[in-house]
Parts: sequence; C-alpha cells; structure tokens
Amino acid sequence: MVTGREDRIVNTIVNTLLVLVAVMAVFPLLFVVSASLTPYSEVLRNGGYVVIPSEFTLDAYRQLLDRPEIPRAFGVTVFITVVGTAVNMVLTTLLAYPLSRKDLPGRSVVLFALLFTMMFGAGLIPTYLIVKSTGLLDTIWAMIIPNAIWVFNVLIMKTFFENLPIELIESARIDGAGEFRILLRIVLPLSVPVMLTLGLFYAVGHWNEFFNAIIYIRDQDLMPLQVVVRNLLAQSQSMENVEAAVPTVTVQMAAVVVAAIPMIAIYPFIQRHFQKGVLLGSVKG
Repeated sequence: MVTGREDRIVNTIVNTLLVLVAVMAVFPLLFVVSASLTPYSEVLRNGGYVVIPSEFTLDAYRQLLDRPEIPRAFGVTVFITVVGTAVNMVLTTLLAYPLSRKDLPGRSVVLFALLFTMMFGAGLIPTYLIVKSTGLLDTIWAMIIPNAIWVFNVLIMKTFFENLPIELIESARIDGAGEFRILLRIVLPLSVPVMLTLGLFYAVGHWNEFFNAIIYIRDQDLMPLQVVVRNLLAQSQSMENVEAAVPTVTVQMAAVVVAAIPMIAIYPFIQRHFQKGVLLGSVKG
C-alpha cells in the first residue's frame, strides 16, 4: 500500500509518541528491579541508584525472604488468589449463563437487582456486620466470600454468552442435552477468551488484596502479602539503619518486586486470549 508524505509524517509522530509512552511505562519498573539488585558498594560509588548497575546482588531478596512473615503471607495470598478466583469463576458463570437466556422467568427482576447493587452499595458498616454475624471475621474466607461475585464481570460474561450461536444450543436441546451439559460441553469451550480475561481480573484483585484484610483480619498469620509488604515498608522508613549491609531502599524495592512479579509472569501466557476479551460485547459473525 502506497502512502503519501503526510501519512508517513503522521505515522512517524504516532510511533514516536507510542515509544515515549512505552518508555514512561517501562522505566519505573526497570528502576524498581535495578534498585532491588544494586549492591551497597554500587550505591556509594555512584552517589545513588542507577538504572542499570554494573554489579548485581540478591542480598535484598535473601534478607527479605529470611523474614518469616513474607513466606507465610505469600502462601496466604496464593491461597486467596487460587481458591478465590475459582469461587469467583464458578459463581459468575452459574449466574451469567441463566441470565443470558432471554426466556428465563424473572430475568429482568434479577438484572435490576444486580444493577441496583452497582449503583447503591450497602456501605462499610453494614457489610462488616454481615461478615461478623456470619462468622467470617478473622478467617481467610473473609477475603474471599464478600467479593465472591463482581456484578460488572457477570454482565460482561452474560453479554458474551448472548452472542454465542443460538443454533448450537438449540441443536443440543433437541438432542436431549440438559442445561448443565450444554454449559460444560458447548458454552464453556467457546468462551475461553472471556473466561481467561475475567479470571485474570479476579486473580489480580485477589493478589492485590488489602482493604478487606485490614478491615476483617486481626490475626497476623492470616495477613496477605500486600499488607505485610506495606507494613514492612512503613517499618523500614521509620527505622532507617545507615550501618545495614543492605540499604533500606533496596529491601523496599525487592519487596515490591516480590509482590508484583507473579502477576506479571502470568500475563504473557494468556495475552492472546486477553486481547480477544477486550471486544467481549461485540456481535460475532
């Protein structure tokens, strides 16, 4: 395709802006990783941290992982993420699939109730009282059950199900398949993009669990990774030790990397499906 001079100028400007945006997005991540690997001698030699140090050390990670609360909190967060995401996906699917059927009795009432909860939340105090009265307070399930279903994700999945070929579902019904069999054998295999996309949303939300933990949890053994990292950063800022073998900032950056790297590592494996999921509401041909 032949392009004119004006098109080449526009493409050059757009590509330049995209490169600048990419650099602005990558630089903070690169600095955090570099700072977590920079030895103290390198810091003293350069009068501060550099983006790409000439030497690397894992002392900050060793010091961080030697703290007993970090592995324990990591295990709690992994449990919350895996079990919580599984609960989210099962309940979201079982709610979205019936609502995608336009002949469902009372469908409009249920949809109105879901939308009502999006516009008008119960508030922190009523939610806290419910969690307390159900015996979830100070248990690991307090960080899973209250957020078992995200209404926005239910609506996204419902829209995706509505756009699936209705002929396949009707043919399965004619052959005698029940609704659960249709869901498991036909609907879910065709819904891999939306399942992985929403699963990623749920997993990131659980991995970054913070608010529910500080509200509902008092047992330090049940604190997730994000809360422990936050407490560690606060302690290191108030107890600066200039004679430490590992600088405080280096340990802080190592804590940030440990908290963020699992989600960053998972994303490339589902990127292809995630890109398909950005058009979940589109009409399929």
